[in-house]
Amino acid sequence: MTSGRRTGRAYALQLLYARDGDPATDVTGMAVTWADAFELDVDPGAQTFARDLVAAATERGPEIDELIASASKNWRIERMSRVDRNILRLGACELLAFRDVPVKVVINEAVELAKRFGTAESSAFVNGVLDRIATAAGRHAED
Repeated sequence: MTSGRRTGRAYALQLLYARDGDPATDVTGMAVTWADAFELDVDPGAQTFARDLVAAATERGPEIDELIASASKNWRIERMSRVDRNILRLGACELLAFRDVPVKVVINEAVELAKRFGTAESSAFVNGVLDRIATAAGRHAED
Protein backbone atom coordinates (compact mmCIF):
# COMPACT_ATOMS: atom_id res chain seq x y z
CA MET A 1 0.00 0.00 0.00
CA THR A 2 2.82 2.42 0.86
CA SER A 3 4.51 2.15 -2.53
CA GLY A 4 1.11 2.57 -4.20
CA ARG A 5 0.49 5.73 -2.20
CA ARG A 6 4.04 6.95 -2.90
CA THR A 7 3.44 6.46 -6.63
CA GLY A 8 0.02 8.10 -6.25
CA ARG A 9 1.57 11.14 -4.57
CA ALA A 10 4.13 11.53 -7.36
CA TYR A 11 1.37 11.24 -9.95
CA ALA A 12 -0.82 13.70 -8.02
CA LEU A 13 2.10 16.15 -8.04
CA GLN A 14 2.33 15.85 -11.82
CA LEU A 15 -1.42 16.43 -12.15
CA LEU A 16 -1.40 19.48 -9.87
CA TYR A 17 1.67 20.82 -11.66
CA ALA A 18 -0.23 20.60 -14.96
CA ARG A 19 -3.25 22.31 -13.40
CA ASP A 20 -1.05 25.07 -11.99
CA GLY A 21 0.01 25.88 -15.55
CA ASP A 22 -3.59 25.87 -16.79
CA PRO A 23 -6.20 26.19 -14.00
CA ALA A 24 -9.01 25.29 -16.41
CA THR A 25 -7.62 21.77 -16.81
CA ASP A 26 -9.82 19.12 -15.19
CA VAL A 27 -6.96 17.11 -13.69
CA THR A 28 -9.27 15.10 -11.45
CA GLY A 29 -11.17 13.84 -14.47
CA MET A 30 -7.97 13.24 -16.41
CA ALA A 31 -6.19 11.24 -13.69
CA VAL A 32 -6.97 7.84 -15.24
CA THR A 33 -6.73 8.74 -18.92
CA TRP A 34 -3.41 10.62 -18.59
CA ALA A 35 -1.72 7.63 -16.98
CA ASP A 36 -2.69 5.55 -20.00
CA ALA A 37 -2.07 8.27 -22.60
CA PHE A 38 1.45 8.98 -21.35
CA GLU A 39 2.18 5.28 -20.70
CA LEU A 40 2.90 5.92 -17.03
CA ASP A 41 3.33 2.94 -14.74
CA VAL A 42 0.65 3.92 -12.22
CA ASP A 43 -1.43 1.04 -10.89
CA PRO A 44 -5.19 1.54 -10.41
CA GLY A 45 -4.91 1.96 -6.62
CA ALA A 46 -2.28 4.69 -7.02
CA GLN A 47 -4.42 6.37 -9.71
CA THR A 48 -7.41 6.37 -7.37
CA PHE A 49 -5.36 7.79 -4.49
CA ALA A 50 -3.90 10.46 -6.81
CA ARG A 51 -7.38 11.37 -8.07
CA ASP A 52 -8.75 11.65 -4.53
CA LEU A 53 -5.77 13.70 -3.39
CA VAL A 54 -5.97 16.08 -6.35
CA ALA A 55 -9.75 16.41 -5.97
CA ALA A 56 -9.39 17.32 -2.28
CA ALA A 57 -6.50 19.70 -2.97
CA THR A 58 -8.48 21.41 -5.72
CA GLU A 59 -11.67 21.63 -3.68
CA ARG A 60 -9.85 23.07 -0.66
CA GLY A 61 -7.44 25.15 -2.75
CA PRO A 62 -8.03 28.59 -1.21
CA GLU A 63 -7.89 27.22 2.35
CA ILE A 64 -4.71 25.27 1.59
CA ASP A 65 -3.02 28.22 -0.12
CA GLU A 66 -3.88 30.42 2.87
CA LEU A 67 -2.30 27.91 5.25
CA ILE A 68 0.82 27.67 3.09
CA ALA A 69 1.10 31.46 2.86
CA SER A 70 0.80 31.90 6.62
CA ALA A 71 3.27 29.07 7.34
CA SER A 72 5.92 30.12 4.81
CA LYS A 73 7.79 32.99 6.34
CA ASN A 74 8.77 35.70 3.85
CA TRP A 75 7.51 33.73 0.83
CA ARG A 76 4.43 34.64 -1.16
CA ILE A 77 2.88 31.55 -2.66
CA GLU A 78 3.07 32.89 -6.22
CA ARG A 79 6.83 33.43 -5.79
CA MET A 80 7.52 29.82 -4.77
CA SER A 81 8.72 27.39 -7.39
CA ARG A 82 5.84 25.62 -9.10
CA VAL A 83 7.13 22.24 -7.87
CA ASP A 84 7.52 23.34 -4.23
CA ARG A 85 4.13 25.08 -4.23
CA ASN A 86 2.36 21.95 -5.45
CA ILE A 87 4.23 19.59 -3.11
CA LEU A 88 3.12 21.87 -0.27
CA ARG A 89 -0.45 21.80 -1.57
CA LEU A 90 -0.45 18.00 -1.58
CA GLY A 91 1.12 17.77 1.87
CA ALA A 92 -1.20 20.36 3.38
CA CYS A 93 -4.17 18.62 1.78
CA GLU A 94 -3.14 15.28 3.26
CA LEU A 95 -2.71 16.87 6.69
CA LEU A 96 -6.22 18.34 6.51
CA ALA A 97 -8.29 15.85 4.54
CA PHE A 98 -6.53 12.50 5.01
CA ARG A 99 -6.26 12.42 8.78
CA ASP A 100 -5.73 8.64 8.77
CA VAL A 101 -2.21 9.27 7.42
CA PRO A 102 0.24 10.02 10.25
CA VAL A 103 1.84 13.48 10.27
CA LYS A 104 5.35 12.00 10.07
CA VAL A 105 4.39 10.02 6.98
CA VAL A 106 2.82 13.06 5.24
CA ILE A 107 5.87 15.23 5.88
CA ASN A 108 8.36 12.49 5.00
CA GLU A 109 6.58 11.70 1.74
CA ALA A 110 6.47 15.40 0.81
CA VAL A 111 10.18 15.76 1.60
CA GLU A 112 10.93 12.74 -0.62
CA LEU A 113 8.94 14.35 -3.47
CA ALA A 114 10.91 17.57 -2.94
CA LYS A 115 14.21 15.68 -3.12
CA ARG A 116 13.08 13.90 -6.29
CA PHE A 117 11.48 16.78 -8.17
CA GLY A 118 12.66 20.00 -6.51
CA THR A 119 15.91 21.88 -5.98
CA ALA A 120 18.62 21.29 -3.38
CA GLU A 121 16.78 23.62 -0.97
CA SER A 122 13.28 22.25 -1.61
CA SER A 123 13.28 19.43 0.94
CA ALA A 124 14.22 21.66 3.91
CA PHE A 125 11.71 24.32 2.80
CA VAL A 126 8.88 21.77 2.41
CA ASN A 127 9.73 20.15 5.74
CA GLY A 128 9.61 23.45 7.64
CA VAL A 129 6.42 24.74 6.05
CA LEU A 130 4.51 21.47 6.48
CA ASP A 131 5.65 21.17 10.08
CA ARG A 132 4.20 24.64 10.79
CA ILE A 133 0.97 23.75 8.93
CA ALA A 134 0.61 20.53 10.95
CA THR A 135 1.02 22.49 14.18
CA ALA A 136 -1.46 25.15 13.05
CA ALA A 137 -3.95 22.43 12.07
CA GLY A 138 -3.66 20.82 15.50
CA ARG A 139 -1.88 17.74 14.17
CA HIS A 140 1.06 16.38 16.10
CA ALA A 141 3.88 14.04 15.14
CA GLU A 142 2.20 11.26 17.12
CA ASP A 143 -1.05 11.62 15.09
